[in-house]
Amino acid sequence: MKKNLLQFSFSLLLLFVTKGYSQQYVPYYGNIVEQVSESNVLNNLTEFENLGVKRRGTTPLQNTLNWLKAEYLSYGYTAAQMQEYSFSNGNTTCKNLVVTKVGTLYPNKFIILCGHYDTINGKGTNDNGSGIVTIFEVARLLRTIPTEYSIKFINFSGEEDGLIGSQNFVSNVVNATSPKMDIRLVFNIDEVGGRADMTNDTITCERDTGSPTSNNAASNIITNELMTCVELYSPLNTYLSYAYASDYLPFEENNEVITGFFEKNETPHRHTSSDLLINMDPVYVYNIAKAATGAILHFAKATTTALGSEEFQNENQVSFFPSPATDALHISLGSLKETKYTFSMLDLQGKAVLTKEIENASLVETISLQGLAKGIYLAVLQTGTKKITKKIIVE
Repeated sequence: MKKNLLQFSFSLLLLFVTKGYSQQYVPYYGNIVEQVSESNVLNNLTEFENLGVKRRGTTPLQNTLNWLKAEYLSYGYTAAQMQEYSFSNGNTTCKNLVVTKVGTLYPNKFIILCGHYDTINGKGTNDNGSGIVTIFEVARLLRTIPTEYSIKFINFSGEEDGLIGSQNFVSNVVNATSPKMDIRLVFNIDEVGGRADMTNDTITCERDTGSPTSNNAASNIITNELMTCVELYSPLNTYLSYAYASDYLPFEENNEVITGFFEKNETPHRHTSSDLLINMDPVYVYNIAKAATGAILHFAKATTTALGSEEFQNENQVSFFPSPATDALHISLGSLKETKYTFSMLDLQGKAVLTKEIENASLVETISLQGLAKGIYLAVLQTGTKKITKKIIVE
């Protein structure tokens, strides 16, 4: 009897964990979610549509890439935070655009929020302008919010040609990084525009049910957490389904943990010239942007207070990691736009024991600490207009 009671209690606990009942509404997250802009969503859907049919090798595809970059810059992201990854697509070259926000506690572990911006046979306002404008709102609102984990906002091309953009990224970036890029989860948003002729009050949340199966259980847990976030931070209902035929699949095949959003009322206009705003429900996209914002705040473990956010913003999100450090120290520029600076390490007597001039700095620069004695130091980053200091422990 006691054994059966223990088994029942464990099963009940497992149910609560996998269903996400341990999650609670965070008022600060809710305040951020309420800043999702319905007018931004509508305006960006209109702009995406006006850019035309975004096929490989076309001017509209390049114009859309330029539009993406300009939009992220308008939110306050810097050129150093953006990377373009080129790949061959038939006889043409296409590009994935990656925007990175560095985490405060786990800067080398990433949440990936992704969607594709290429289209086929039409302007693709739903497939996948809806996903792109959703990612925009999340990126806009989280730029100045400190998160424990780093976030990569990825805008893929080549999805409509067989996921070749995301496959190239997994092969030539994720697996080519040494050590391999550490990914906490991949959250893909594809075709979430709904139908103008139907009531759109439910979002499909997608989990991994394919091979390899070793990542399926983790995907199921994450997707249940995603469903809870939808219910906490948006008016939408959720429907649990499986992942298929979008940019998370190359990650899934790479044994990463994936989840995703897809519209519940599936459009009949996909991949046609009638995939237009007039056939969509922009309020549905607005609600999905709220759900996605709440979910990324949860998954990336954002601060839960405005005070932490203000401190993060005042320091331009510059960070030094790890601390304690051993052989090397990494410097993240955050949103600092100046890419020329002097970096120094001062001992407890204020003497500079290490000085290095950095020009044309990347988003993250690595400083060797070889030969530096163990102890407490003051790390100083000095630009022409700013001076940022942090205490660093060297072990």
